[in-house]
Amino acid sequence: QVKLVESGGDLVPAGGSLTLSCAASESISSFIVMSWHRQAPGNKREVVAIISRDGTTVYSDSVKGRFTISRDNAKNTVYLQMNSLQPEDTAVYFCRGVDGNIDYWGQGTQVTVSS
Repeated sequence: QVKLVESGGDLVPAGGSLTLSCAASESISSFIVMSWHRQAPGNKREVVAIISRDGTTVYSDSVKGRFTISRDNAKNTVYLQMNSLQPEDTAVYFCRGVDGNIDYWGQGTQVTVSS
């Protein structure tokens, strides 16, 4: 059972930056897809950014141009660099990994952006 642990969440002012990390307990090199999702209070969980095994990335329209997802297979870690943060980015951010037909989720890390 692979464990995913997110870190890096914090309280930041609008316009600030944060980098989230998702550390896996085992190798992620075989993971087809790694992704970041977020869930704000009262809202559904939504996908923010996806990175495939070959490095292809996809972003939601709301974060395109501001967020960057990357993966370091050697460190078993996925990152989410977040720039120009806005109050509407406030949410719990979750990491997800897909290995074949197995779906792994982390416990989440809180990001709060003050106006």
